[in-house]
Amino acid sequence: MRYWRFAVKSWLFLGIAIVAEVVATSGLKASEGFTKLWPSLLVIAGYAVAFYFLSITLKEIPVGVAYAIWAGMGVVLVALIGWLIYGQTLDAASVIGMGLIISGVVVINVFSKSVAH
Repeated sequence: MRYWRFAVKSWLFLGIAIVAEVVATSGLKASEGFTKLWPSLLVIAGYAVAFYFLSITLKEIPVGVAYAIWAGMGVVLVALIGWLIYGQTLDAASVIGMGLIISGVVVINVFSKSVAH
C-alpha cells in the first residue's frame, strides 16, 4: 500500500510538472522576449515549478519514461493552446503527429514494464 501511495504521488507530481511547463511555455509568447514584466515572471515561476516537480517525480519514475511523457504531453498541450489562444493553425500532419505522441504516452503507461503502475 505504501508503494502505491508513492507511485500515485509521483504521477500527480509529473502532472503538475507538465501543467507548469505548459503554462510557462505558453507565457513565452506573451512575455515578448522578456520585455513584459508579468508574463516574464509567469514564465520563470512556471519553469521553476515544472523542474522542481519533475525532479521529485524522478525518485519513483525512470528518467527516460518521465521525460518522454513530460515532453510529449507538453508538445501536445502547447500546440493546443497555440491553436486555442493564439489562433495558430494545426494542419492534418500536426494533428496526426500529436495523436501519435498521445498514443506513445499511452503505450508507455500501459505496456512498459519500467513504469511503476
